[in-house]
Amino acid sequence: MKIGMIVAIRREIDALIRTCGEPLGVDEIPGYRVFRYRINDNELFVCQSGAGELSAASTTQLLITKYEVELIVNFGVCGGLVPEMALNSTVVVDRVVHYDIDTSTVDEGIVPGQYLGNPDIYIRVDEKILEIAKEAVPGVKFVTCASGDKFVDGSEKKNEMHEMWNAEICEMEAAGILITAKRNSVPALLVKGVSDSVTGGAEEFGKMVHEAATACFSMLLKIIENGKW
Repeated sequence: MKIGMIVAIRREIDALIRTCGEPLGVDEIPGYRVFRYRINDNELFVCQSGAGELSAASTTQLLITKYEVELIVNFGVCGGLVPEMALNSTVVVDRVVHYDIDTSTVDEGIVPGQYLGNPDIYIRVDEKILEIAKEAVPGVKFVTCASGDKFVDGSEKKNEMHEMWNAEICEMEAAGILITAKRNSVPALLVKGVSDSVTGGAEEFGKMVHEAATACFSMLLKIIENGKW
């Protein structure tokens, strides 16, 4: 299987290299660098998108169009929005809300966070992908992710986000990845590691990003290696 892997920041790429070693090759494309790996019988194309929904969406489309990947995977760090999402918690996303989108003033019946044509505010991961993750990692926790173009810092903002969107984690790429993958009818798997808790912020993120990224990639690698695709 051809798998496209998207990570946002260099420290997440480093977690992959520490585990899998140097890539078999590197493709230099204007604006992008794609690392090529092989895991079991899978070809893996890894690209660092940079932070934010636009960068994540364009990277997703690149991997689908140029490499014809059959699965998109994303691993990366996130912020916890509830006490249960403690540091280094590693989870799989089963639905995403893009909280920055709002066409409610021009599209009748649409509410903030909802895309036209979607029945509600949540963009859902394919059930088959979630079942594969559950079989590969028994007991894995599934969560709702609030995704948008801002780093959410401090407990007051995080509590407000949880109450508004009923989400357990927040980050900056999942919506762009999942929406683009769905538009191309390519399944996507999103694995996240908590680098800053509900009471933490930028300082905690700086201290924990290395450990959270490593734990997160370890789970994703287990799913790729053991999943029944």
